[in-house]
Amino acid sequence: MPLAVYILGLSVFALGTSEFMLSGLLPAIADDMGVSIPRAGLLISAFAIGMVVGAPLLAVATLRLPRKTTLIALISVFGLGQVAGALAPNYAVLFASRVVSALACAGFWAVGAAVAIAMVPVGARARAMAVMIGGLSIANVLGVPAGSFLGEHLGWRSAFWAVGAASAIALAGVVTRIPHLPLPETRPRLRGELVIYRDRQVLLSVLITALAAGGVFCAFSYLAPLLTDVAGLDRGWVSAVLALFGIGALVGTYIGGRVADAHLFGVLLSGITASTVFLVALALFASSPVATIALAFLLGVSAFYTAPALNARIFNVAGAAPTLAGATTTAAFNLGNTGGPWLGGTVIDAGLGFASPAWAGAAMTALGLAAVAVSLRLTASRSRVVMGVSAKEPERTPVTPR
Repeated sequence: MPLAVYILGLSVFALGTSEFMLSGLLPAIADDMGVSIPRAGLLISAFAIGMVVGAPLLAVATLRLPRKTTLIALISVFGLGQVAGALAPNYAVLFASRVVSALACAGFWAVGAAVAIAMVPVGARARAMAVMIGGLSIANVLGVPAGSFLGEHLGWRSAFWAVGAASAIALAGVVTRIPHLPLPETRPRLRGELVIYRDRQVLLSVLITALAAGGVFCAFSYLAPLLTDVAGLDRGWVSAVLALFGIGALVGTYIGGRVADAHLFGVLLSGITASTVFLVALALFASSPVATIALAFLLGVSAFYTAPALNARIFNVAGAAPTLAGATTTAAFNLGNTGGPWLGGTVIDAGLGFASPAWAGAAMTALGLAAVAVSLRLTASRSRVVMGVSAKEPERTPVTPR
C-alpha cells in the first residue's frame, strides 16, 4: 500500500469520529437543546443526508481541480464545521453545522477513495478501501468512546472541539504527505459516466450497501438509551460498549479486507446474514446487559467485515465512471446512515421502545441479503452467457499473405 493511502485512513479517523460520536451524545444533546432523543437523532440523519448530497455534487464540482488541493480545502471546511457545532447556540445552528460538515466529509471520502483506488492494482482494491475504512474502525474504537467520555465529564461540546483538533492534525498530514497527483490528460466526460446508473448491477450495489449499513446503524444510533434504559447499565458503561463495538469493527475490517478480493460475494452473504442474526438477538435479549454488550461487539465485526466488499463491489461494477464511482460508494453508505436512524427514531416515537430499532434494522439487512442473492444470480447468468458466446465462436482460419 502506498503511504498516501494510510494518510487518507488517518484523515478518515477524524471524519468518522464526527459522524458516529453522536450515538453516545444524544441524551446530553437532547437535554441541553430541549428536544426529544428521536429529534436529536435527526442530527445523525442530517449528517448522512449531507453525505448523500455532497458526494456526487462535490465529485462533479471538483472535477477539474487538483486532487491534493481539493482534499486540503475539504478537510479545512470540515474542521470549521466542528468549531461551529461546538459554538452552536441552538438546535437549528447545530443542525446546519452538521450538514455543512457532512458536505465536506462526503467530498473528502469521494475524492480520497478515488485517489486510493487509482494508486493500487485492481486486485488490491478491497485492501486499499480496508485501509481507509480502518480509519473509520479506529474512530469507533477510540474516537467515538472518547467523545462519549468527554461528553459525560466536560459536556457534549467538548467532543466537537476535540474533533476540530483532530481535523487540524489530519490537515497537516494531507499537506505534508499526500503527493500532487496529475490531472488526467483527457477530461472525464460526466455525461458518459452517468450512463452507469442504467446498469442494474450498479443500482443493486447501491441498494445492498444502503440496506446493510442502514440496518446496523438503525440500532447503533440508539445504542446509548438502549444500554441505560433497557439493559439497565450505568451511563458510564456507554463509552466502554461503544469502544467494544469499535474493536469489533477493527477486527471485521481486517478480516474482510483480507478475503473480500478473492471471495466478494461470500463475504457479502455471510456478513449481512450475521448482522441480521445479531440484530434479532439484540432485540430479543436487550434487557440482558451481558448479551447486549456481547452483541455490540459482534455487530461491529459483521458490519465492518462486509464494508470492504461493499466498497469494492461498487467500484467493480461502476468502473466505467471513475469520477462518480467514489461518490456513488459514499452516497450509498449514507443513504443507509440516513434511513437507518430515521427509521429507528420513527419506531421509538411510535411507542415501541428502545429495543425496536434492532427489529427494524434486522428487516433492513434481510432485504439487503435478498438483494445480494439477486445480484449474484444476475452475475452468474451473465457469466454463463459470456461463456456460451465464447464457446460458439467459430475457429478462424489464418490467412497466408501473398
